[in-house]
Amino acid sequence: AIIAREFGIPAVVGTGVGTAVIPDGASVLVDGDRGTVVLASTS
Repeated sequence: AIIAREFGIPAVVGTGVGTAVIPDGASVLVDGDRGTVVLASTS
């Protein structure tokens, strides 16, 4: 998180179980400025 901040790279950290509930290979939309991760639509 510190490195991302220093380089101005939006990042989401501290998701708890967030990474455990997203299936492997799933596409996600990450908004590092808002701190959100949303499963992307597959259609």
